[in-house]
Amino acid sequence: MADTFYKHGRPQHPTLHEDRPRGGPARRVRHQGGWSAGAVVLVILLLILVGIALFP
Repeated sequence: MADTFYKHGRPQHPTLHEDRPRGGPARRVRHQGGWSAGAVVLVILLLILVGIALFP
């Protein structure tokens, strides 16, 4: 019964095109903003430390 229920609205030979083709060389993943995010955190920490040192 379940087999006929799920076949009701489907075409005879359902095939889907691949949206992500396989094969070929792998591309290197580039993480953008790693060094710049680290620099921003470092600058903020330095500002906090300088602020503490100047106004105890």
